[in-house]
Amino acid sequence: MRKFEVLVVCMLVVQFAVMVGIGAGYLARRDGASYPAAALLACRVFGATLALTAAVTAAATGVMAVVTG
Repeated sequence: MRKFEVLVVCMLVVQFAVMVGIGAGYLARRDGASYPAAALLACRVFGATLALTAAVTAAATGVMAVVTG
């Protein structure tokens, strides 16, 4: 059961990062950026969202390890 929960959370995180990247690309395109520039921005935001989520997860895991013993 634990593996399933981890898999679902990972899928949700990736889906969230994809949606944030798409939103950033769309807003860049609406702001007048070219297609390559908007795609590059979307990729950067996607990677930054995944990195931030990984950092928060690592911090929360460390805190939970200290709290639970």
